[in-house]
Amino acid sequence: MTAQSPTMTQPLCLRRPTLRVLCLRARLARSILAEVAKRVPVDVILPDGSLLAGGTRRADRPGLEIVRPTAVFERLAHHPKIGIGEAYMAGDWKAAEGTDLAELLVPFAERMTTAVPEGWLRLRGFVDRRIPSIQNNSLLGSRRNIEAHYDLSNDLFATFLDRTMSYSSAIFDEDQPLRTQSFEDAQLRKVHAILDMAKVGQHTRLLEIGTGWGTLALEAARRGATVTSVTLSREQAALARQRVEQAGLTHAVDIRLQDYREVEGVYDAVVSVEMIEAVGEEYWETYFRSIDERLAPGGIAAVQAILMSHERLMATRHSYGWIQKHIFPGGLIPSLQAMSETTEAATTLRMSAVESFGADYAETLRRWRETFLGRWPEVHALGFDETFRRKWEFYLAYCEAGFATGYLDVAQVRFEREGAAAAAA
Repeated sequence: MTAQSPTMTQPLCLRRPTLRVLCLRARLARSILAEVAKRVPVDVILPDGSLLAGGTRRADRPGLEIVRPTAVFERLAHHPKIGIGEAYMAGDWKAAEGTDLAELLVPFAERMTTAVPEGWLRLRGFVDRRIPSIQNNSLLGSRRNIEAHYDLSNDLFATFLDRTMSYSSAIFDEDQPLRTQSFEDAQLRKVHAILDMAKVGQHTRLLEIGTGWGTLALEAARRGATVTSVTLSREQAALARQRVEQAGLTHAVDIRLQDYREVEGVYDAVVSVEMIEAVGEEYWETYFRSIDERLAPGGIAAVQAILMSHERLMATRHSYGWIQKHIFPGGLIPSLQAMSETTEAATTLRMSAVESFGADYAETLRRWRETFLGRWPEVHALGFDETFRRKWEFYLAYCEAGFATGYLDVAQVRFEREGAAAAAA
């Protein structure tokens, strides 16, 4: 037997410079997670049953069970903002028995800006990655980004959406018990609220930016409006056209596979539901300018938008996160301030009304997740694997926690021309 050099007896991570750096970062990631666990009322449980932050398990706290510690810490070391979600996708950690995933994520969402010690936050610039240029929302990029999510399968979305096939926040009746309310009624309440905000009625020429599966266009047509609706999703366009035909409303609704930047004509109202999040910051001016140019004199635009605080937008707008990598490529959530500043700088439009309902989105997401998991055998039969299941479970729970804590909000926002907005105020 030949003698080994001292170097050969060292762990692999200490023998190779690149792996040595990764090992050091993994140790740092473990230290940071342990510190976070001291600041957040969640028990982080290691495979041997001990707690990462020390102490004993408490029955009144949600539990995060680490299945494969090395994998978790290495993923966090490689990319903190993406690694935690990818570790869940891989099964490296899970919610402990008796803990709901969204309830587990709520304490982290509540302490989004305070969970990590301030000194370590200064290192963010060394670990944050910029959004890849391939996700730019150019005419070609937007189509590619939309197809990556919305063209997965109409059958997939049909398994967990309500009968209206609405993939945006519902509005529930605040005077009725939440859990007993019809999901379909709540989604239609949302549709009619934004149509009312835009004053869509008999003979209204309506432009809808972002068709979805056609519910808003159908409801507007039933009010007597003439609707032009544009989308970049081939799957959505096909089903929306089918639904319009089945409703006997082809004379009133034109579903187009078209970018909002390519639309021509003049409309009395423009409505866009949760589409601005896919526009990208560099195109916000183009988006609102396109709306401005399409509106007839006296016209009204109504936009339903997911929102974050302006402070958080400024802190994270160039940072590449798990949602952008795995769910909505090219996406960025705006703030009300950013929307107001953009319209004031680039258009004649002015914000004239805001109706927020973030808590309703938490309930919407809870229902989607519950149904998605309950009908997983049907989703699996469509060809989606366990990694996809965990990815979508994390996505829906992660967003639910954001809205439940107020870290995220959603609102219907009315825009009018400057003179009309002043008169309305």
